[in-house]
Amino acid sequence: MKRTKLAAALALAASLTLTATGCGGSSSSDSLQASSGEEASGTITLWARDSQKGFMDILADAYNKSHKAQVQVTIVPSGNFVQKFGTASAGGSGPDVASIDLVYLPYFASTGVLQDITDEASKLPYKDKLSPSHARLSTWEDKTYALPFTAEASVLFYNKELFQKAGLDPAKPPANYEEILNAAKKIRALGPDTYGFTMAGQCGGCNIFEFTPSVWASGGDVLSADGKTAKLDSPEVTKALTFYKQMHDAGVMPEAAKTDSGTAQPALFQAGKVGMVVLGAFFTQTLNTDKKIDYGIAPIPGENGGSASFAGGDNIAVTTGSKNKPAAWDFVKWATGDEAQTLLAKNSIVPVRTDLVKSVYASADPRNEIFSKALETGKTPYSVVENKLFNDNNGPWATMINEAVFGGDVQAAQQKAQQAAQQIIQTGP
Repeated sequence: MKRTKLAAALALAASLTLTATGCGGSSSSDSLQASSGEEASGTITLWARDSQKGFMDILADAYNKSHKAQVQVTIVPSGNFVQKFGTASAGGSGPDVASIDLVYLPYFASTGVLQDITDEASKLPYKDKLSPSHARLSTWEDKTYALPFTAEASVLFYNKELFQKAGLDPAKPPANYEEILNAAKKIRALGPDTYGFTMAGQCGGCNIFEFTPSVWASGGDVLSADGKTAKLDSPEVTKALTFYKQMHDAGVMPEAAKTDSGTAQPALFQAGKVGMVVLGAFFTQTLNTDKKIDYGIAPIPGENGGSASFAGGDNIAVTTGSKNKPAAWDFVKWATGDEAQTLLAKNSIVPVRTDLVKSVYASADPRNEIFSKALETGKTPYSVVENKLFNDNNGPWATMINEAVFGGDVQAAQQKAQQAAQQIIQTGP
């Protein structure tokens, strides 16, 4: 999942009545195949978010040069993607293929706008080598409606120069809550404009990506596996919130963290003013291009050790409204194959193929090995109301974190959020 804020778009999209209502998309996978012995042909349309523009054009060019079928890419502003896709699908004017933030796959699969590809997906020789969390989010009621496409993983970034100045060993990043707090305090002591840690305190989507791994690494969760029970009042959430509150109360965070919607956090690290942040693989592209910060990457630790990561990114699907499903499926299948996934790796995008990620991605930079391992064990909440629960900056998740970390009563914030979250789950999309 990227750090884009889609609250307004999802609120509208969730209210749409889509053309194919009921329990999932088309059950026919026969139409995904071209006539016997023929190559898929014709032109198909693909919609993707603007955050994917750079590599999507590269993939489309590579596909078009080697295939009879041709793909035309339409880039949609991230904040409008879900609304536009939902509206177009309802009106019969949607794309043949859509690259969708994986957290919204259960919702769209449940509405019937995505083609059932269960039979064809099961025949892929690498079906068991696709990111487990992405694959899980691609299913609805035991059927498959998308394939994993691009990956993200949340990790702890740390500034090696600030670590060294603070008397910390850059080769030994923090491995539990206490070590992060102690390191943050030492870095804060370097000067009035230097902080140990920061967060995006008013960004729900950022914190499902960045904060939740602390809960997972400590043995807890924020949602049941079936998505039907909120767990925002669990002891592990209490401890993670208390830990973040300790950092705030100790003064190691800038005051701007409380109102940060996701823009200040990476900028502060990039400017060398903060020692540690939790961000995703996408941030390495910025740091590697900028070449100003000597940074390290470490797994996100739990209270007493362990580690966890949020498995984000996109899944790619054929739509039920596609006028050329054989060509659409041909592109979707190609996009998960060796050629396309290697092209993604060369453009600093984490591949979703666990059998390729080490050889074509991790080998390019030793630090990428952390992302490789995180992908294999990463987790993603499964819910048809993910936006209302977690991404909405005014929803129960974001409100709980802000009130608990920057306010006073952690458990009161949890109890209020738990009640609101469970009500959202019971009400549904």
